[in-house]
Amino acid sequence: MGLLDGVLGSLGGDAAGGIGELLNSQGGVAGLAEKFGQKGLGDLAATWIGTGANANISPEQIAAVLGSGPIADFAARVGISPEQASETLAGLLPEAVDRLTPNGQVPDVSGVLDQLPGGLGDIVSNFLKR
Repeated sequence: MGLLDGVLGSLGGDAAGGIGELLNSQGGVAGLAEKFGQKGLGDLAATWIGTGANANISPEQIAAVLGSGPIADFAARVGISPEQASETLAGLLPEAVDRLTPNGQVPDVSGVLDQLPGGLGDIVSNFLKR
């Protein structure tokens, strides 16, 4: 079991709620995709939204796009260090965005908010089964 699996195993439902809050704070999937584009990583985020395979992202890239504030908020929510939070988000965010855009389309913000609670819980569960 890797470090990420161990961290997620200890988080339970807090990780799902933390990702939901993070997405909300970024303006949903559309806002997050825009931030990735501004940092030169729009093509990477587009793979998560599209219907093909999801590109991986490094913890350092997550930190560069989101910044220390949102990462610290996520870390506090789930009870881990900001470094662990960046690593956790690098593992979960691609799948979270992918699942929130099942047809390769970014839903409007209200659509994303409606989908967050149940869908993110499934993402964390499926990620832990890897």
